[in-house]
Amino acid sequence: MRAIDRISVGLAGVLGASGVAAAAASSHAGADLLGPYALIALTHAPALLALAALPVQTRLFDIAQIALMAGAVLFCADLACRYLLGSAVLPLAAPMAGVALIIGWMLVTIGAVLRMR
Repeated sequence: MRAIDRISVGLAGVLGASGVAAAAASSHAGADLLGPYALIALTHAPALLALAALPVQTRLFDIAQIALMAGAVLFCADLACRYLLGSAVLPLAAPMAGVALIIGWMLVTIGAVLRMR
């Protein structure tokens, strides 16, 4: 397994576990900021697993994987800081993370279309 794939699988585990915890806290403790955290974490964890398991690895999929990892971590970290500290540590972190996630998903789409040729 390549290094990027090991990182992706490990990060998927962290996102999955923290996403379940965030969903529980959001549901039972009324922590409204943790609902979006859970959504991003629990949707991107399986995506990272899937990208790591692709039988054909291309540079485009690698860049998509990096963008999705960075976006998910930055978004979740920003929401966790807002919840725990009461304010964002990095201004505009969530929008930057959202852009990274959008780019990552678009690269997945482009990579899939190019592989179909």
